[in-house]
Amino acid sequence: MAGDRQGCSDSSCFFCAMNESNRSLRRVKLLQCFKEMPLRDDQGQHVLALTGLWNIAMAEPNDPEFPSLGVFECMAKLIQRAVNGKKWLVNGQNIYIPYYAAHIIGSYSMNRAQFAEKAVKSGVVLPLIEILRGKITWVEKRVAVRALGHIASHNRTFEATVKRHETEVVELAMEIALTCLNEVYDKFVGLNDTKRLKYHSNLLTRGLGGLEIENRKAEEWASQLQCWSLYLLNCFVCRERSLGLICRKEFLKELSGMWGGLANPGSPSGIGLIKTLCETKSGRQSIAELEQVIETLCNISRSSDDWQIMAIDSLLLLLKDPETRYKVIEISALYLGDLVELGSCGGKPKVGERITQTLLQDYHKIKYGGLRLKSKKAEKALEEIWDLKVDRRKREKLMSEEVVSERKSLVGQLKKQGNLHFWSGDIEKAVKKYTEALYLCPLKRRKERVVLHSNRGQCYLLLKDPDSAISDATRALCLSSEVSPHGKSLWRRSQAYDMKGLARESLMDCLVFVRGRIKSEKTSKRGCRIPYYAARMINKQMSATWIFAKAKLRSSNGDGDKVEEINGHDEVDDQNIITPRCKSAIEEPLVEKRWRRRKLHMAGRSKISIVSLPDWQFSTREKKSRKDKNLESSLNAVNHKIIGGGLED
Repeated sequence: MAGDRQGCSDSSCFFCAMNESNRSLRRVKLLQCFKEMPLRDDQGQHVLALTGLWNIAMAEPNDPEFPSLGVFECMAKLIQRAVNGKKWLVNGQNIYIPYYAAHIIGSYSMNRAQFAEKAVKSGVVLPLIEILRGKITWVEKRVAVRALGHIASHNRTFEATVKRHETEVVELAMEIALTCLNEVYDKFVGLNDTKRLKYHSNLLTRGLGGLEIENRKAEEWASQLQCWSLYLLNCFVCRERSLGLICRKEFLKELSGMWGGLANPGSPSGIGLIKTLCETKSGRQSIAELEQVIETLCNISRSSDDWQIMAIDSLLLLLKDPETRYKVIEISALYLGDLVELGSCGGKPKVGERITQTLLQDYHKIKYGGLRLKSKKAEKALEEIWDLKVDRRKREKLMSEEVVSERKSLVGQLKKQGNLHFWSGDIEKAVKKYTEALYLCPLKRRKERVVLHSNRGQCYLLLKDPDSAISDATRALCLSSEVSPHGKSLWRRSQAYDMKGLARESLMDCLVFVRGRIKSEKTSKRGCRIPYYAARMINKQMSATWIFAKAKLRSSNGDGDKVEEINGHDEVDDQNIITPRCKSAIEEPLVEKRWRRRKLHMAGRSKISIVSLPDWQFSTREKKSRKDKNLESSLNAVNHKIIGGGLED
């Protein structure tokens, strides 16, 4: 570049200024460049210069050189010129300028408050708000809301940001959070690649990929656009500003379903913003009135979601507030009761003990004082927690070693009886035996209790009782290690959530289950193989939780039966699920004859570890033609074992 510009006569050329070896002269040239750039029309050089500035800002956001030389004022004027002059904006490569300008502002104001102050004094706020108003496109909105979020995150610049535009900024951020996924789908993802704006495609791929990468980046950017708008709102909530606007019922209902997604682990997501709202009095009062939001928090609290601990903290904040406690305890006690033996979660120790203390903080009023809840199920759940965490602990401390030994033996017998009932197809009797064993099993025998809860959870799956299956699987997981959670319980809970139509929770459990399988197979040196049934579940739930699933359904006029193949997102081939950084192969389903022979061979054995095929693989005529009832019972028993991953002795 230096050689190409040795004869350049432009005194305000950015590249000449950057190549100047004399530091003082370089600063003078850069200062002049930033002053004259918004006034000139050599748009090809503008885009090249902004691309270079963008790279520098991303790599060195704390470098004070450009902020001290007027880069913020330059970027603000370029954005304002683009907003005010449509003809100038669409001329040549000028269309790229607002995107890079807003990105540069956001990068330099990200970490250092003094840079953010310079940005505000340079007049960047209003041009950024103009972009949020929809003056250009969603691509520019993404970087504009990011820049405003960084500026609003600093105490020294928050007031300047909202001094004149607080209500509008909050309403715009809420609107973006609610509508951005539909907008990106309608104006980019849902379009044929020939109808997409070319500069959008170029910004997404930067020339390094085709349609597949373009679509993948569009999903990522749409998620980031939503997450950055939530981050901006979070800046207001942290300071208890505009809570009346943010706590609108319809927004809160939608907020609980806004998933940060796997691509944005550092964003607050919908649950993160709800947790911040729960730290304020008016936020708690608004959320406590919405049963749908409470149920969402409860479901996430019993899942493998990264936001599990935030959901738990939100519920505990609501339960600790006397004004909201009895509005949410009716529902939350039924869910949190399964987590009272949880150890560490999200880096926080003894989470189960915190849950227990919060739920039982005034249980004496129910037990001795005549206080009654509207829900008998909630009262029973609190009673069970009291018995498990208080009364039972006291009883077992007083037990002699002889009594403990007798109980261990009796628990083993009851478990075997439960297994026999299960294998013979009498699932309800198996549930009773496992329940008796759990009541007698000492609390310190955690491994035995994991197996009993897991086996009973499998029984509930077969009885089509997903709520009870989730409860038992969750209790088993709380008793197992956080580092190495109980695999079969994860798979069973994933199936149960699938029965309830909770795709997000099912997906997260299945992903953790597969991760555990791969980890164990790595250590056993057998290679990494994803079970076919798990791959099929992941495919199903990835489709259901696809970021544009609702937008696609809405664009097809609500016709759920209408399927259009758009950019390859409708179907995900089972053969293409590859775990990152791991060579993996999916176990193919066995042919029916081989499967039947395997089942006959394994019938009656106490342990089994094979890939499951559903019962519909055997025709009704075949089942009715089986005259040997004992053989049919054995086949059914093995099938029951496979569905849940196999019983444990």
